[in-house]
Amino acid sequence: MKVMFETLRRNNSKTLARVKRHWLTIAFVFGFIVDNLTLNRVDQVLDNVILLTQVILAMGSMLVLYAAIAEKFPEKWCVPLRRYAPLVTQYAFGGLLSGMLIFYGRSGSWTDSWFFLLVIMAMIYFNETIKDRSSRLVFNLGTFFVALFSYVVLVIPVFTGWMGSLVFVGSGVVALIIMAIFVKALSLLIPRFMTIHMRMVMFTIGSIFVSLNFLYFTNIIPPIPLSLKDVGIYHSVVRFDNGDYQLKYEKGAWWQFWHNSDSTFHTKSGGSIFCFAKVFAPTRLSTDIYHRWQYYDEEAGKWVDKSRLHYPISGGRGDGYRGYTLIENARDGKWRCVVETERGQVLGRESFKVDSTQSIKELITRIE
Repeated sequence: MKVMFETLRRNNSKTLARVKRHWLTIAFVFGFIVDNLTLNRVDQVLDNVILLTQVILAMGSMLVLYAAIAEKFPEKWCVPLRRYAPLVTQYAFGGLLSGMLIFYGRSGSWTDSWFFLLVIMAMIYFNETIKDRSSRLVFNLGTFFVALFSYVVLVIPVFTGWMGSLVFVGSGVVALIIMAIFVKALSLLIPRFMTIHMRMVMFTIGSIFVSLNFLYFTNIIPPIPLSLKDVGIYHSVVRFDNGDYQLKYEKGAWWQFWHNSDSTFHTKSGGSIFCFAKVFAPTRLSTDIYHRWQYYDEEAGKWVDKSRLHYPISGGRGDGYRGYTLIENARDGKWRCVVETERGQVLGRESFKVDSTQSIKELITRIE
């Protein structure tokens, strides 16, 4: 019996040692999981309280950590603070970055959210590999600024009801000012350490600021805080007086149980094709949504614009503001309807095929 307990103790010790080697990443992933379970809408009070709490936790835990390193607290507090403050920091980073991934991912296609996926993968990798204190300081400050910048440029349009280039740039400057104040506070706690590494810190933050603005103005960052709830191609779209929409599409094969719009559009000459979309916007925000109709030119090997139509939307409807556009006389071949903002930032797209050689099948009616 004694041998068995000793074996269990050794096994538990080995397991605990393995966990400790990865506990920063575990704390980071835990923050990611919490956000996925709790975040819902970017304009809800609870969601913003959660994100703001994570910003405060990240800043506070880093200040406490470096204050403990500089022995600004009584000796008996410094050791546990140096050990556990990084866990709080990593939890906050995980929560912030996953929150941005959730909301930015909803604002565009997941392929357009590669930047946050890349940051999260880099965070996990460097958590495991960076050991020296100076490199980790620069890395933590850089990661925090990515999260802070992304949060500020998301939340300011939500509360002001404004969006666009000037709002994005202004929000970025606000994030930069907050970051400068935070770096100044760190400099008061660890002046010599920060003086030695200030050039690298400024270079890192400046590079991130320029890069995020570049990503925005090249339309790589999705059009936050808007998000596409649904988009589909239909034979008919009718709006009733009570605000409901009647959508008609061809019945799919028996196994296409998810089929609720047209992927292959059978049409007569001159027939109309409708693109219906639902776009969520925060309560105070009103803007225009554009549908860019494109066909694929096989000879040129590229997508060609047919038309670009728009309609106004207002925020507040949880399931998204509904609207549609239509085109006529569409040639046979590959088509797509791209849902975007005035600046051309893509919310999503729906691809389909036009085939006038076959007759229209049974139409299904859907009410939205």
